[in-house]
Amino acid sequence: MLKKKAPRNKTLTLSDQEIRNYAKKALLLKQKASLEEVFNQVLYQDCFQAFDFLPDAFVDLMIVDPPYNLTKNFGNRTFHEMDFCDYKSWLDSWLKKTVRLLKENASVYICSDWKTSLVIPEIAGKYFILQNRISWEREKGRGAKNNWKNCLEDIWFFTKGKDYTFNLDAVKIQRPVLAPYRDDKGSPKDWQEEDSKRFRLTHPSNVWTDISIPFWSMSENTPHPTQKPEKLIAKLILASSNPNDLVFDPFGGSGTTAVTAQKLGRNFVIIEREKEYVAYTLKRLEEAKHKKEIQGYENGFFKARNS
Repeated sequence: MLKKKAPRNKTLTLSDQEIRNYAKKALLLKQKASLEEVFNQVLYQDCFQAFDFLPDAFVDLMIVDPPYNLTKNFGNRTFHEMDFCDYKSWLDSWLKKTVRLLKENASVYICSDWKTSLVIPEIAGKYFILQNRISWEREKGRGAKNNWKNCLEDIWFFTKGKDYTFNLDAVKIQRPVLAPYRDDKGSPKDWQEEDSKRFRLTHPSNVWTDISIPFWSMSENTPHPTQKPEKLIAKLILASSNPNDLVFDPFGGSGTTAVTAQKLGRNFVIIEREKEYVAYTLKRLEEAKHKKEIQGYENGFFKARNS
């Protein structure tokens, strides 16, 4: 039986039977697969097993949110903190397997916390070209008693080659104009007006303070312990892919990459080894067919602050 939720609690919940039913719809690879076989599919298996069965050069954009080097429960399994050298070896062991899967003009984003951020450029730099580091404010969480509260995470931006996609206009931020200057003819100077709202479209930087982590009053929220918000992933997808491109996520979690890709007119392949999270992914994909909204992204623009 599912516990009755508070009226404002929009967290997605599934019964044990629903989890079993949804998980049956996922794909398990046992031999080399064609692109047609994995196209827009959720793979229910360990990524280390799936990598060898995936086709060559089919990925336009890879977004990776691997376990950080922290002891944390993910469904029925626990990722245990490692010696730092062992964690670097673990990163290398799966990252090198992804190179074959990427097109020559593919982009790669790798998420990390402040500590694992120290090793991402060292390991990924062996295979890809480093382009930038995005740092974003992660509000959620309680403060530590004997340390600074950890509210910062990084996303490292790499490309496989020197030729890659970056759609600047797709990720400009709509900021309200407080001092609306006009030129000699009285026309807006470097700002726009629409429905009595005055705003300016600004270039996005690599410091993001406009993200809200999913919580219980947001319909995208699931029980996954490290779920990334759709708005965050939407920025990466819009900047570094084009409509109908394919987005790949080997640590799929509760499916945010797949759901956001589908909402934005991209294709996807994701891998997740936990039955519960596979089920949440497929449920969210089902709902996203008729619920295409992304909180904080409206009318083709990102709002300066999530609402």
